[in-house]
Amino acid sequence: MSEEEICFLSLAEATGIVGAIQEEEDIERLNHRVFTVYSKDDKALCWFEFDEIMKDANPGKGEDAKEKVTDYIMKRIPDWVLDM
Repeated sequence: MSEEEICFLSLAEATGIVGAIQEEEDIERLNHRVFTVYSKDDKALCWFEFDEIMKDANPGKGEDAKEKVTDYIMKRIPDWVLDM
């Protein structure tokens, strides 16, 4: 089985289509949180595992933690969201 290479949008492309990133409860798994990425017209584009993002982004505590998480996610928006 081969894995497909994931291509990401540039930050400029992501900024052009992403309207919001919301921390939400996963409707399919109890006590599990996700970050859902929405387009500027409120359409869900993709989602990220909360725990994985917090571990990888390592935002720490403080005023800039949200900005660090947002920046981390924005640089990882898959290009396939353009097909939605």
